[in-house]
Amino acid sequence: MSGVAPGTPPATTAAGTRRMVGSVLAVLLIVLASACGTSRDDGDPAARRGEVVSVTALSTMTDAETAAYLGERQLETPVRNGVETYRIVYRTVGPLGEETTASGLMVLPRTETERLRVVSYAHGTVVRKDEAPSADGETDRARAIMFAAVGNAAVAPDYLGLGEGPGRHPYAHAPTEASASLDLLRAARDAAADRGRTLESDVYIVGFSQGGQAATALGRELHDNPGTGFRVAALSAISGPYAIREAQTPAALDGGVSPRSAVVYLAYWLTAMNPIYGLYDHPTEAFRQPYADRVESLFDGYHDVLSVGTGLPATPAELLTDRFLAWARQPTGPALRAVTESDGTCEWTTDAPVRLYVSTADRSVAAANTDHCLRSLRGPRVERVDLSPMDHGATGRAGLVQTLAWFDQLVPVG
Repeated sequence: MSGVAPGTPPATTAAGTRRMVGSVLAVLLIVLASACGTSRDDGDPAARRGEVVSVTALSTMTDAETAAYLGERQLETPVRNGVETYRIVYRTVGPLGEETTASGLMVLPRTETERLRVVSYAHGTVVRKDEAPSADGETDRARAIMFAAVGNAAVAPDYLGLGEGPGRHPYAHAPTEASASLDLLRAARDAAADRGRTLESDVYIVGFSQGGQAATALGRELHDNPGTGFRVAALSAISGPYAIREAQTPAALDGGVSPRSAVVYLAYWLTAMNPIYGLYDHPTEAFRQPYADRVESLFDGYHDVLSVGTGLPATPAELLTDRFLAWARQPTGPALRAVTESDGTCEWTTDAPVRLYVSTADRSVAAANTDHCLRSLRGPRVERVDLSPMDHGATGRAGLVQTLAWFDQLVPVG
């Protein structure tokens, strides 16, 4: 029986004191570390980039259903498996570095393979939010499914302001095309892991039209920031506006681009860049009447391309004021900053294989864009692929089918 009377605390030894103090300090350190981590995440949008907000299952198709789906959309490409499609809403950053959300499509192959090669597909110009790949944009959803139907995982960013993304779309703004694309890769990696799949770190990047610019922007982002956890495995860019100042805008003003396409491009770009760079205080500074009164509402994300086209004039000279026509040819101040920050997506060096697809008959995106990119993008495996004379939409269809085969030649899936 102990000699300590009931209710008397036991004597505290030196060793016991050290253990008790150590335990208290450990608890305090854990609490402080947790508090610091919470504060950092709350104050720094970059710390939460790629965080999944929600994942919504969209469809599941067998291999036969997948083949029929692609065939209905004139995509006669190989089908080795069925697919599952998902919409991911995730955290990213806006044009000014502010926290925002964006949405994108993830397509997983219905196979037993746990580790998956990933293809990032960047879509072309759309004006309505619900035309994005994860919404009702069946054309671009089918193109992502095409890559998953041969065993890849495929992701397709909607870009900011499209799909489920809030606000207006910053059209052809390369910095946010890159950040939204990268952050979808991060979100998809986590979403796929929750479904028992692992996305490889080597990314096969492809994009058409606006997506050509977005694809090269993502490639440069991964090259310039090796700590992202992703690397460029191969890059295919099809008919992209890589040189807004040196190629696309001059062609839009001089007839190299069809006038109707030029009008939509110029109006979309100016109204998208104005909130970021402050190009004008009132639309009448940039646009002639009666278009000044309606041009911004046409690009609110809820008008289709037919409504946009009928609401605008036939030529750039009828659309823009004399001051803005001159500014388009010789940009200065905020206009120069706007084009400079989105040009340059080809100004990097890579050992990865790169193909730039182009048709000299394209009247929507000038072939001079590709010439400019070829002079800027340095690497032993960078090549130009000339498509036969065809219109802009046809370059997308032809280039994507060729890219699918090329990616499979580089490293066959499975």
